[in-house]
Amino acid sequence: MRTILITGPGGSGRTTIASATALRAAAEGVRTLLLSADRTDTPGVALGTGTGPAPAEAAPCLTVWRPDATERFRQDLTAFQHRAANVLDLLGAARLDAEEVTPLPGAEELSFLRALRDAALCDRYDLLVVDLPPLSGALALLGLPEELRRYLRRLLPPERQAARALRPVLGRLAGVPMPADWLYETAARWDVELAAVEAVLADRDTAVRLVAEPGPAGADAVRTAVLGLALRGLRTEALVANRVLPDTAPGSWLAGLLAQQRKTLADWQESYDVHAVPHLGRDPHGPDDLAALAVPAVNPAPDPVEWPVADRIAEDGVLVWHLPLPGAIRNELDLVRRGDELLITAGPFRRIVPLPSALRRCTVAGAGLLDGELRIRFTPDPDLWPGTGR
Repeated sequence: MRTILITGPGGSGRTTIASATALRAAAEGVRTLLLSADRTDTPGVALGTGTGPAPAEAAPCLTVWRPDATERFRQDLTAFQHRAANVLDLLGAARLDAEEVTPLPGAEELSFLRALRDAALCDRYDLLVVDLPPLSGALALLGLPEELRRYLRRLLPPERQAARALRPVLGRLAGVPMPADWLYETAARWDVELAAVEAVLADRDTAVRLVAEPGPAGADAVRTAVLGLALRGLRTEALVANRVLPDTAPGSWLAGLLAQQRKTLADWQESYDVHAVPHLGRDPHGPDDLAALAVPAVNPAPDPVEWPVADRIAEDGVLVWHLPLPGAIRNELDLVRRGDELLITAGPFRRIVPLPSALRRCTVAGAGLLDGELRIRFTPDPDLWPGTGR
């Protein structure tokens, strides 16, 4: 299944573009699912038909789904209380009824990620169009599975389960049942679910489509978004310039706005695959208006983002790790080596990535930024590198 993740600055019309993209694919006979994170029924307004927490057909070959985070959280908490019944009884804890449960911060994001996983694994569709939250929330959401899995591995390392035979003894010594089995089983289940979401995001058939209005604010948002996506290893499939004014737009104040849009479009076309979507003079409503937007078709899967390691030991005595970071600024980059991981800060974004196996036996020798690519040099450690020991 192809997966297209669509996001943009708040107010850019990303949900409308996502709806138009899904509707165009469905009109071409592609079995399409539109998955929306929108709390209100903006997709339904655009499509001219209501949408809700249950997947429903909005047009031939088009299904729309807006998951209910509150209900999903209730189900998860009920299951959690059932699995932890012994521990809760031991502590004398009063269990929560489903009716009194409201989502905690972060629950909505986790619920949507699970829905994304379920949708991507469904074999009823050929294309999944994902209407993500606005840019800042979308970038945080896309990094959540990797970060949570890292926290789980640090707090509950799987190898600690090797001491399972000692737990009954420890329980007798402590005088209370040990909840370790349940705790590790829960962590393992979460890890599997998060890994499935990571696999969807890392799949070569997954790409991102950005939506922005051409102008200074849109240009800044796109520049920031492309950098954040690149740090996550996600490629921008297309940039949709939304609400573009016609060249014949009347009025003196529109002339200034039109010139501003044209300048931004010219700049974007030098770096991105840009598709201009016209301003209809009104908010799009219904299939006819969405068709009039003439959004681009879903492109073939782009080349996957690669972070290759170049062997330059024979020439320069180093290995070079190439990380494409378009839009990165030299004085906003920072690198910190921590064991077998590298903490990368690029502008407002940060990611901790594991080093490729060959680089774990090296020391960092330096780094440089050239043409939007970060190149980190590593020197082999003679005590660890075959054939170079003292």
